[in-house]
Amino acid sequence: MPKVTIDGHEIEVDAGTSILNAARKIGGALVPPTMCYYSKLKGSGGKCRTCLVKVVAQSAANPRPMPKLQASCSTPVADGMVVQNLTSPEVLDARKGIVEFLLLNHPLDCPICDQAGECDLQDLAYVHGLSASRNDFPRRTFETIDIGERIELNRNRCILCYRCVYTANQVAGARVHGVLGRGDHAEIGTYIRSSLDSEMSGNVIDVCPVGALTDKTARFESRVWFLKPMDVHCTCDKCSGKAVAWMRGEQVVRVTARRDAYGEVEGWICDSCRFERKDKAAWTFEAPRRVERNSVIGQNHYTGLRQLLAVTEKHIAARAAVSAADEAAGGATGYGADPAALISG
Repeated sequence: MPKVTIDGHEIEVDAGTSILNAARKIGGALVPPTMCYYSKLKGSGGKCRTCLVKVVAQSAANPRPMPKLQASCSTPVADGMVVQNLTSPEVLDARKGIVEFLLLNHPLDCPICDQAGECDLQDLAYVHGLSASRNDFPRRTFETIDIGERIELNRNRCILCYRCVYTANQVAGARVHGVLGRGDHAEIGTYIRSSLDSEMSGNVIDVCPVGALTDKTARFESRVWFLKPMDVHCTCDKCSGKAVAWMRGEQVVRVTARRDAYGEVEGWICDSCRFERKDKAAWTFEAPRRVERNSVIGQNHYTGLRQLLAVTEKHIAARAAVSAADEAAGGATGYGADPAALISG
């Protein structure tokens, strides 16, 4: 089993494991962010570039660094590989630029967006984004199209992560939408104005990292931080029946699939469970759901993201101090701080 070192932390993983999944086994702040990769969807990853890392040693047999930053979601580990994530200023600069690029045409809809409070792009911009936009030209906009009675598509918010396309292909069993056009003309849409009406099509809402796909049955009903998530289950012949009911008092405002610490669905649910079972009596309640994500859902404030932001700022300050000492000494002395100490600190 190959051993890989990520930001000073060494771990042994199975051969063929990606750098991203190796980092997830370690956990904590050193896990690269993702906007397009989804471990349960084949072919996902490699599109958003937010998970870029620096490989400073390819392997024990080949200790040379890779010439460019690598997408950690699609780069397999090798024995003796050394990877830098938060401990590389080049990675942090690249990630800041990627966030700015993702926000280039993204509207400032957070005050009215149903995804606010559990939006991956919101979290990413909080840690790695700029304090002000440098965009001085009109944002790209699209006309509204109808894709069905239950799913709302806001193409202005779409970042073309392809997650919903893979979900429709691999989970829903039928796809009538996809990415149309090329380059700056690319857009998400349906072919000949079809609608998403598969029995599993609602899962595209759960995989969307932004507010491009939302639940019409719960649209503008409540902010997510005002709701109480509860683990529930029911007897369903179409899916596992295990879901999360978001409660406001005795009312079921919306139903979603259960998601893990990285926001990925643990088990797909059908549209009947998601859209039609809004009666509390239709569910068997298990326990309050602990949302393992750095958001206002679990903490009522961005505690985890503030810790990650503090780690990032600490590293930037340490690198600046070392660079100043190197310049004063008239040469490069190398990185003097312990990267593992910066991450754990």
